[in-house]
Amino acid sequence: MNEISIYQAENGMIEVRLEDDTVWLTQAQMVALFGRDQSVISRHIGNIFKDGELERESNMQKMHIANSDKPTELYNLDVIISVGYRVKSQQGTRFRQWATRLLREHLTQGFTLNRQRFEANATELEAALKLVKKAAQSSELLADTGRGLVDIVTRYAQTFLLLQRYDEGLLTEPKTVAGGVLPTYQEASIALQQLKVGLIARGEATELFALERGDGLIALLGNLDQTAFGEPVYPSIEAKAAHLLYFVIKNHPFADGNKRSGAFLFIDFLNRNGCLLDKNRQPVINDIGLAALALLVAESNPNQKETMIRLIMNMLAQEV
Repeated sequence: MNEISIYQAENGMIEVRLEDDTVWLTQAQMVALFGRDQSVISRHIGNIFKDGELERESNMQKMHIANSDKPTELYNLDVIISVGYRVKSQQGTRFRQWATRLLREHLTQGFTLNRQRFEANATELEAALKLVKKAAQSSELLADTGRGLVDIVTRYAQTFLLLQRYDEGLLTEPKTVAGGVLPTYQEASIALQQLKVGLIARGEATELFALERGDGLIALLGNLDQTAFGEPVYPSIEAKAAHLLYFVIKNHPFADGNKRSGAFLFIDFLNRNGCLLDKNRQPVINDIGLAALALLVAESNPNQKETMIRLIMNMLAQEV
């Protein structure tokens, strides 16, 4: 809570600062509020601290305010009320009632907002875990891939439960690295064809693998590189990588092998941009984890896209 509210006093309007769950006024504002001389207000404040009624450190702070070339002393509601009692001002009573009501409203609104955020985040976590459960039941899930899926869930839970502050959305995008150069259509096509030759040689693919359906791949790469109002739509390496993996798997630009093609282009993109390895020179996502993540994307419902994108980005997140 850090904002300005207006109190209508008898002598005009007073801008009241709200911060740290209380309200703050300067001596000059108390002069206007109580209709007393500056010397009177200053003397009462001094006596309040001198007599030990209140502690100066916790009830007074210095702030830089507009039209002032040096810090200004502000006093919280406890000091304002104490001054009001000493000058026997009815304005003090009315101000106390107004400030108490204002603070109660802000505390209530803050509780409601935090509760709404918590419930929204809990719903998103539940949706993500349902995706994991569905993928875990897939016939494509081998033992090694299952271990990769467990690794993803563990890391995701750590991000969700440990790294997020109470007053923020729990599935926010992590710290990211701006930029990211996508492969050209020709570069992506050549790389996929080289992968295809190797897979066919090992009997792990057919001629349908990475066979393009229309202009799906070139359109997909173009969309990832688009801008809006002069700014990139996908501004970070993590955002581009996550959407690249998601779109290749979900949009099916190839007749066969969309999951493997998406995973390959995903890794190729990270490698091109120097983000394939972490600071310890270890892959940010190993082969088993990548296979599990690709399966998780494939099993997800389209309306859970944002959950999947943020999940992938959190998997890639490193300290920047």
